[in-house]
Amino acid sequence: MEKLRGLGLKLTPQRIAIMQYLDGNTDHPTADVIHKSLTKKYPTMSMATVYNTLDILTNRGCVRELTIEPQKKRFDPNTTHHHHLICLVCKKIVDVHRVENVHLPPEEQGDFEIIGHHIEFYGMCKPCKEENGGETVKQTGQPKELRKEIP
Repeated sequence: MEKLRGLGLKLTPQRIAIMQYLDGNTDHPTADVIHKSLTKKYPTMSMATVYNTLDILTNRGCVRELTIEPQKKRFDPNTTHHHHLICLVCKKIVDVHRVENVHLPPEEQGDFEIIGHHIEFYGMCKPCKEENGGETVKQTGQPKELRKEIP
């Protein structure tokens, strides 16, 4: 909880619980998932508390906000430089720490001073591919459960 203390934040039981939940969590949870997980132990914790705490942690650089689906923000406590693999079916997010040969040609960079980047790779995870009969999104155009049945 030194992290919270270092930010100059009041150490409330709810903030401590949210930080402990996020610490080392690689699931990239939504605020709703965090809330549901913590209300068992903290039944009076409101969604507003979760959102406000995540907002503070995001603004202070302790977590990174990921907007994979516009209506569902996810939160990543790993703020070191890394990228993500995202399953289009189950929405699972996996951290990728090593991506090679990524560069922006000078003519594309223009007069921008690049200070960072984030890459998202989209596809199907192995369990979803197996559930889809071995077909990938690329082969079918979309996952089986997203295809409309034609009568």
